Amino acid sequence: MTIRLPILATLLVSTINLATHAQVPVRRFEPVSFSQVTVTDHFWRPKLDKVATATLQACIVQTEQKSGRIRNFEKVQRGKHEKHEGIYYDDSDVYKALEAIAYSLKNRPDAELEKKADEWIDKIAAAQQPDGYLNTYYTLVGLDKRWTDMEKHEDYCAGHLIEAAVAYYNTTGKRKLLDVAIRFADHIDATFRQANRPWVTGHQEIELALMKLYHQTRNDRYLKLADWFLDQRGRGFGKGKIWDDWKNPDYCQDGLPVKAQKEITGHAVRAMYLYTGAADVAATTQDAGYMNAMKTVWEDVVYRNMYITGGIGSSGKNEGFSVDYDLPNESAYCETCASVGMVFWNQRMNLLTGEAKYIDVLERSLYNGALDGLSLSGDRFFYGNPLASSGNNARSEWFGTACCPSNIARLVASLGDYIYGKNDSGIWVNLYIGSNTTLKIGKTDVPLQMETNYPWEGSVRLTVNPARKTPYALRLRIPGWVSNVPVPGDLYRFADESKAAFTIKLNGKPVEYKEENGYAVISRTWQKGDVIELNLPMEVKRVAARKELVAANDRVAIQRGPLVYCVEGADNNGQAWNLLVPDQTTFTTQAYQVLTEPVVAIQANLPVVGPSADGTSVVTEKKTVTAIPYYVWANRGKSPMQVWLPTKAKQVKLVD
Repeated sequence: MTIRLPILATLLVSTINLATHAQVPVRRFEPVSFSQVTVTDHFWRPKLDKVATATLQACIVQTEQKSGRIRNFEKVQRGKHEKHEGIYYDDSDVYKALEAIAYSLKNRPDAELEKKADEWIDKIAAAQQPDGYLNTYYTLVGLDKRWTDMEKHEDYCAGHLIEAAVAYYNTTGKRKLLDVAIRFADHIDATFRQANRPWVTGHQEIELALMKLYHQTRNDRYLKLADWFLDQRGRGFGKGKIWDDWKNPDYCQDGLPVKAQKEITGHAVRAMYLYTGAADVAATTQDAGYMNAMKTVWEDVVYRNMYITGGIGSSGKNEGFSVDYDLPNESAYCETCASVGMVFWNQRMNLLTGEAKYIDVLERSLYNGALDGLSLSGDRFFYGNPLASSGNNARSEWFGTACCPSNIARLVASLGDYIYGKNDSGIWVNLYIGSNTTLKIGKTDVPLQMETNYPWEGSVRLTVNPARKTPYALRLRIPGWVSNVPVPGDLYRFADESKAAFTIKLNGKPVEYKEENGYAVISRTWQKGDVIELNLPMEVKRVAARKELVAANDRVAIQRGPLVYCVEGADNNGQAWNLLVPDQTTFTTQAYQVLTEPVVAIQANLPVVGPSADGTSVVTEKKTVTAIPYYVWANRGKSPMQVWLPTKAKQVKLVD
């Protein structure tokens, strides 16, 4: 199989009818596409391979054999008025799986997998209506009912189609699905924006997808449509349609116009998709209204409503937010899709502002809240991600509403999208993931290779090989956890003072740099063979929360590098709630194995409560307790677990 590299400007001009675009992107810098990055990382590469095989195979089996998702497209093609199978938004799972396949074909070329994708795309294209409309639910139940119910996810499904189409084109150069997506987007634009027909998307997604289509085609029709959809919210159009007396407008972020919003509300995934689109519009247009709103809402999320794992949405009742500091542990909802959305949103906020603090949050969500949703085997999943368990939680093969499996698959497979950024005068290194790419600075190609054993070790080696001597600024993100602030704001703090600082060397010698927006900036004329060595201190640190976060009172969490740790019964004689962490605890690290996953475990000699030898009383004795990275728990069967560990005896208990 031949994998074609990203679309060249000449190809774009010749194959896509580009409109004269009124808006020229003004983002601080541009992300480097997954299609330009080869991931070689010791930590992530096995996970990309696992997604390309086990996870996608699970998605294909569930989509084709165990549900009617693909059959619905076949039924539309036959045109015999057959019954729709499944839920009205099931088309979206087909599109997300296709998007994950697109990324995986770049990471791990597979002729059979590409053939399967092309087979699905043929069925999708055959189901499209002459006017561009595409939705199997309404086509099978009656096209006369289409666009009559804002909550039926027509535009949500359209958004996932667009995302899949852009990804597949970028990997393969095949434009059949892209043409389908463009025709559908044009249909939506004609139906709503051009007709000035009010419409509030019940489940946001179309906004961010249209921005991807805009960045791909440079047709400002899609930028205008994304902006139009954003502007529909908070004007009462959703009353009686997507919200009523029992489901208030805040559930779908429709209580106020987007530019007037200051607090996070409602359904977490809908919020993340909405704000990803708004941040992208803001980054592209520099609209001050969106910019200010996004910064204010982001602070409300991160300062008052985010778990230490980077997870969001504590309430299962609305799959989202409740009130500030309501972050329970065992009942935490923390949907995997919401953590995926945090990665999306924080990437766009980084592009909007150029500030590294957004990548700090992205990294936290990626390595903890999101990655926890995928099993080590690649074919079991978490929908919700609690921070404590009495031993009742187990990963699932699939779900009735199956948004999470394909969502975590497409995130992991698209990892290359989040590592680097560039503009005409500089390169940004946002994530420390072994990889290589070639970037163009001015007219000069600059191959770049990154080698690291992150997140287990803090040493990073970057080799640059510009074709000729080239001046540019290299920006290396200095993670927030290197300092005494684990995340921006004061929701969490390290209880331990940092004992080490990061160092940077150029060709083996200390180099001058300036710190700017969370980056170490090295500005110089680079030449072939230059090597930058960054060393980040990988200290074990205790994390405490402010007193308003009641669920963490008299407790500490353990963090090392970007990873949050937990204690699981599988490593500790079946117990995880029976220990105490005194203030002066000394932690050590240990090479460890969780099934097939090599990890760095953290160990400490702690007071542990247990039954006496004769079983007649409870005794306390010191034992070695092992903590493992949060993302690997619940891979060895049901077992008790805790992230927030007691510091006071009243919090200690035995779990049967």
